[in-house]
Amino acid sequence: MANEYNNNVIEGLDIAIVGMAGRFPGAPNVDVFWENLKKGVEGISFFSDEELKEAGVEEENLRHPDYVKARGILGDAELFDAQLFDMSPREAELIDPQHRIFMEVVWEALERAGYDPDKYKGLIGLFAGVGMNSYLLHYILSMGTQANPAELYQLGIANDKDFLTTRISYKLNLKGPSLDVQTACSTSLVAVHLACQSLVNYDCDIALAGGVSITVPEKQGYFYQEGMILSPDGHCRPFDARAQGTVVGHGAAVVVLKRLVDALEDGDTIYAVIKGSAINNDGGERV
Repeated sequence: MANEYNNNVIEGLDIAIVGMAGRFPGAPNVDVFWENLKKGVEGISFFSDEELKEAGVEEENLRHPDYVKARGILGDAELFDAQLFDMSPREAELIDPQHRIFMEVVWEALERAGYDPDKYKGLIGLFAGVGMNSYLLHYILSMGTQANPAELYQLGIANDKDFLTTRISYKLNLKGPSLDVQTACSTSLVAVHLACQSLVNYDCDIALAGGVSITVPEKQGYFYQEGMILSPDGHCRPFDARAQGTVVGHGAAVVVLKRLVDALEDGDTIYAVIKGSAINNDGGERV
């Protein structure tokens, strides 16, 4: 299948981005994030000793010369609209904040794209991944409460990576493929690739793809070590001769995808077109 659109040939494999949402350091949504990118606004936060002490960072770390008191944080990762998703406060408290934030971002992405899952006639799929769960380690387990088997089961469902997409698919009534993707730093891009493949194969009619990573507590620094990937001064300078490393950052983002021919027919807002994608691995040649 091929059509002409704005003097470009449209192939049947073309995928349209028809919506997006996200939360980033220094930017609560994609619009502010884009403005920050255009203006070169840095989203990294630098913390005082008092802020870090309150977050539980040990005094010994604060005095260490290689402890960098910086991180890209959201600042409100503990907030969540439990009532919107028909959850009790206790249920919401047990769930990893990464899952909670991502659920809200998926909701927003669909809303921005103009689709209500309860009214949409097609299948909506979700492909996404989540970072390591530090909330379970630093908060839930530190409570030291005794739980019965049912509560332990609920705790597992609330925090296991495997339930990121299926919980959201359940809460938002998404009936297409619901797939957790875990490939470390490439997770979100691999999720986009798999979502495109799902659309091309007609496994679904709309596919959401993205990822989320938030560590708890949000306010904490990191140790710099020469030769490692982290920056010695808390600044990240991509594509710059002065670049010395990266900085740990939090964020969540989702794109809403459709087959381009369908997006054109349905009158969707089209932000960009994915002409193709592929994945591979370096095998034994990786460092």
